[in-house]
Amino acid sequence: MKILVACEFSGKVRDAFIAKGHTAVSCDFLPPEGVNKHMHYQGSVTDILHSPHLLFPIWDMLIAFPPCTYLCSSGLHWNKIVKGRQEKTEEALKFISTLLNADIPMIALENPIGCISARIRKPDQMIQPYEFGDNASKRTCLWLKNLPKLDPTSYYPPRIVNGKKRWGNQTDSGQAKASPSETRAKERSTTYEGIASAMAAVWGSLRPIPVGS
Repeated sequence: MKILVACEFSGKVRDAFIAKGHTAVSCDFLPPEGVNKHMHYQGSVTDILHSPHLLFPIWDMLIAFPPCTYLCSSGLHWNKIVKGRQEKTEEALKFISTLLNADIPMIALENPIGCISARIRKPDQMIQPYEFGDNASKRTCLWLKNLPKLDPTSYYPPRIVNGKKRWGNQTDSGQAKASPSETRAKERSTTYEGIASAMAAVWGSLRPIPVGS
């Protein structure tokens, strides 16, 4: 299949699908990382969402990881405090709608819990990295079109602190371990290996759906 991985610089998902024999292209404003760096479009995904790229007339699948800065629940309270932030949330929601309504047969969009559920529609599934073998907790929502839900593959057991479960990306009190830095946002936006592998294994086993079906 021909797969567009939007808003991904790390190449985790792109490379996982390529390893399964698919043609996958990642797209982001940041330069590419990973194994198949040449399979990357540096720029806006809207440039290639409905336009031929690398001689492909259509995309069979879109997997999108749009920025959550102005969408996630943990930051929405700032919209009433910081001037102009609500407008950025509205712009982000328009971008989400563009991705979800793209004329592509199979679509998956990933984002943390936030206002997408209330403003557009509820997610089809919520997953955790520790359900796919990674030592991390980060509840993530998936909005799906013509794609099955991902079944957990390998449970990574937590450490127990005062009777509460904690994973590697959490402090003992349950806060995010990563401290503020220039690379924090980049690190937190990178897809976990286990989830990327599960996406490639499950969704990569599907047959293409003819456009218009």
